[in-house]
Amino acid sequence: MHPATHARTHPDRAAYIMAGTGETVTYADLEARSNQGAHLFRSLGLKAGDVIAILLDNHPRYFEVAWAAQRAGLYYTCISSKLQAAEIEYIMGDCEAKVLITSTGVGAVVDELPALLKGIKLYMVGETRAPYESFEAARAAFPTTPIADETAGSDMLYSSGTTGRPKGIKPALTGGAIDEPNALSMLANQVFGFKPDCIYLSPAPLYHAAPLRWCMGVHRLGGTVVVMEKFDPETALGLIEKYKIDCGQFVPTHFVRMLKLPEEVRAKYDVSSMKSAVHAAAPCPIPVKEQMIAWWGPVIHEYYAGSEGNGFCYISSQEWLNHKGSVGRGLTAEVKICGEDGEPLPPRSEGLVYFSGGAPLAYHNDPGKVAENTNKYGWTTLGDVGWVDEEGYLYLTDRKSFMIISGGVNIYPQEIENLLVTHPKVADAAVVGAPDEEMGEKVVAVIQPMDWNADHDSLRTELMGYIRANLSHVKTPRMMDFMQELPRHPTGKLYKRLIRDAYWGKEGSRIV
Repeated sequence: MHPATHARTHPDRAAYIMAGTGETVTYADLEARSNQGAHLFRSLGLKAGDVIAILLDNHPRYFEVAWAAQRAGLYYTCISSKLQAAEIEYIMGDCEAKVLITSTGVGAVVDELPALLKGIKLYMVGETRAPYESFEAARAAFPTTPIADETAGSDMLYSSGTTGRPKGIKPALTGGAIDEPNALSMLANQVFGFKPDCIYLSPAPLYHAAPLRWCMGVHRLGGTVVVMEKFDPETALGLIEKYKIDCGQFVPTHFVRMLKLPEEVRAKYDVSSMKSAVHAAAPCPIPVKEQMIAWWGPVIHEYYAGSEGNGFCYISSQEWLNHKGSVGRGLTAEVKICGEDGEPLPPRSEGLVYFSGGAPLAYHNDPGKVAENTNKYGWTTLGDVGWVDEEGYLYLTDRKSFMIISGGVNIYPQEIENLLVTHPKVADAAVVGAPDEEMGEKVVAVIQPMDWNADHDSLRTELMGYIRANLSHVKTPRMMDFMQELPRHPTGKLYKRLIRDAYWGKEGSRIV
């Protein structure tokens, strides 16, 4: 259950292939380079439990860095390459990273970071410019054999909360061997049918929890990962045919974009090798999933879980066809639905979704968030609303915190609202999700201007520029509307549902 094992048994097998360039890294390569990386980290004084940060696009060195940290007992915090400098600075400080490894592919933000990250050791992979040092050159000075004190490290990823500030998920290190059993790898093998020699397509950014963990899970099994530098629907189909891809992990937006290709284009590619297409991260529209099953066959698997790891639901194609819209039944914990009074509800009653018997929640530096999402029975929630049927199948109906899921990416409105209200021409702001055919949801900002008579078009342009300058582009609204007064309770509570529902065409909603 570790690439080190496969380096001994199948040294020439490809651990991963970069789709765009064809660059291939074998298990022998991955073993040698991750060992050198582990030695480098030890030379910097890093010990088990310390943290490094990875800020990369889908770069061929990504897994070499992650596995080096894993075998050195380190936490590796993977940061979105789409964030702004201030957002990166916050995460670096919160996780207490001692090393940052980045690349020029991330963009201009890498030039802003050195002034903000005092005391952090800075490396670049690939093309390097001062004050960053070359990661490859630094590690090349070290042996390709394992360090003497190998122990299992872990990812430490960030999941935003309703406050908008990212929250670190820092699992306790076991102190065990680097090849100790891994729950996701076992799920991939025993539930999703991934084989030791599987060929896995990864179409998403590796800094996201699911792509990173699924790819590393495939490496534990001994399979080959084909990494797309950027998703393109026809390219994905071509890769499935070229490499005889038999498994992969997707989000509904990927399905939508592939289905929107002309029928004659889709028909050009042989996708019969696909045996397990896993999807999650966002609700999949029923018609989209029906079309995918009709096209690829009953190989579509869905799960519902969070980076927090407190529960995991699963549903196969066959089950889903009999329970359309469900995200499955609990595998690692029991699903519970609770009402506003915190008490369990009977089947088909809508309420907050909890997991019972799963791993406890643990948010780094935020015990308040743990308490907020743990009820009196010790059950934990991710903040989703839904219901279960008599057979225990879960159906999600809403997001309690109004989190927006656009193209499989979680976007938290509060952070955008907090920025908007600091603008001198904004009296109040609300950010909601509106339906979008391709992305599932799109970000909409509703502004209460300081001067209602000001030109709305010019204000919209100014505010959009303000957001882009301070937040990543995925958080930038795709639509901006104006209201003379946002619906707030005298206590200050914003009735965001009234605004959100207007975009979803619900009766009794506030018309924008």
